[in-house]
Amino acid sequence: VAADDAAPAHAEIEAYARDSRDWPNAGDEIIIPRRSNGWAGVLGYVAILVFVAILAHKDSFGHDWCVAGSARAGLIRSGQTWRSVTALMLHVDLSHLSANVVLGSLIGLFAGQLLGSGLAWASILVAGAVGNFFNAWIRDTGHTSVGASTAVFASLGIVAAYAWSRPRPTRTPRLTRVTPLVGAVVLLSFLGTGGGRTDVGAHITGFVSGLFLGAVYGTLGDEMQFGRRAQILLGIGALAVLTLAWTFALAYA
Repeated sequence: VAADDAAPAHAEIEAYARDSRDWPNAGDEIIIPRRSNGWAGVLGYVAILVFVAILAHKDSFGHDWCVAGSARAGLIRSGQTWRSVTALMLHVDLSHLSANVVLGSLIGLFAGQLLGSGLAWASILVAGAVGNFFNAWIRDTGHTSVGASTAVFASLGIVAAYAWSRPRPTRTPRLTRVTPLVGAVVLLSFLGTGGGRTDVGAHITGFVSGLFLGAVYGTLGDEMQFGRRAQILLGIGALAVLTLAWTFALAYA
């Protein structure tokens, strides 16, 4: 700069350095690794929901699948805990099924990319089932619900808590830290609390269950590594739990 401008320019640079001292540097940004493309889990999720919907529509094996597998609070509390799982795969009509297919695929895709498809969908299944189980205990014994939405909001909780709990630089603004949780709560309020047939309790318990798992995974961070073989085994394990739950459901129908 011109000699006459040197002192003012130097003062401006010093003022900028003072004002930006507590701002995170570009190098301090947290990059969350992408562990898979996420599509394998999404395709499996859609295939299972559609397959069960067809079986239920045809009353396959001579059973009313909605009666056999719905989340009836009194029966869950009396020991039929498998209903917490089977209810996740049942839907009252095509629009109910379509909504959960679309929303669940979208959020589940993100979960699969963050955690790997096997771990993500096994966790979504566990958190969704736990959500249904606890919802049965806060409802009256005659309460009945079906639908994958409990698991859908569990996946939302997993993604949000995972992003929130990942280690960050100490200089990261507090608002930036809580943004994933705030966004998830807004989505839960907007998508999970409306409609006369909406089971708000199940959505909240599923979401909270997902928050817990996501926070654990985010805290572990890169220490939690699952290779391709482990991811496949987790996916097979989730499918085995679904099959076992339906075996009990139809056997006791």
